[in-house]
Amino acid sequence: MSFKYKVYSEALKEKYGEKVYKLPINLPLTCPNRDGTKGTGGCIFCGETAAGFESLPCNMSIKSQLERNMDYIGSRYGAKKFIAFFQNFTNTYTDTETFRKNIYETAIANIVETCVSTRPDCISEKYLDILKEFSVETGINVSLELGLQSSNENTLKIINRGHGLKEFENAVKLVHSYGFPVCAHVIIDLPWDTDDDVIKTAKILSRLKVEGVKMHSLYVVKGTKLAEMYESGEVTLLSKDDYVRRAILFLKYLDKNCAIERIIGRAPLIFLLYKY
Repeated sequence: MSFKYKVYSEALKEKYGEKVYKLPINLPLTCPNRDGTKGTGGCIFCGETAAGFESLPCNMSIKSQLERNMDYIGSRYGAKKFIAFFQNFTNTYTDTETFRKNIYETAIANIVETCVSTRPDCISEKYLDILKEFSVETGINVSLELGLQSSNENTLKIINRGHGLKEFENAVKLVHSYGFPVCAHVIIDLPWDTDDDVIKTAKILSRLKVEGVKMHSLYVVKGTKLAEMYESGEVTLLSKDDYVRRAILFLKYLDKNCAIERIIGRAPLIFLLYKY
């Protein structure tokens, strides 16, 4: 089976007229299911660095991180426009004044968009009001990334997400009410999901009209709860062929207007116990 899907890099070219690259920002943050507010240990697949494997040290200023990454990526790929991307952990899980300060530090030359990655249960009007004010004052576009991973409530409990599908749906609707686009994160090969769950997830994201999706595979990071489960034989992971099959199935049922930001997740080998 072969078919076309909307590629994020091409969507950015259409929007901004040229190549645009995301610059990751690494901050010393945590999550409510790590610090005991909702749970401890975080999602079973999440390592101590969260998603920021290739980010700069979190003790660097936001401006310094952006400028260093801008110089490197700009010279390597010939890019002149960039997206400031608050990537790791939960970027709205902080007080509003700190959040405001962080957001406004991205208002530097050549930044055309600021993207905030967060949990669906950690976004509210007070943060979105700041983002709207920022966008109006600076002319910089704003987008958000929200983790879902699965539409199966039982799976969400097993992976210790600390929220359900309803919180995700409500968060997307709230973000859209401010006019901001949403990119959803999904893990296609969760062993507790069935093919029907994958289809259901695609249909839900299509109904919600999310603008983008990041597709991930379930790799095993050392030191995580998932690593314990994998080593003890408590969980059996799907094969590479299963991932490909499920990815095709997911894309088949996803709205073709939704841009695919990532087709598979990855992490440096040094951090992993298992990958395809």
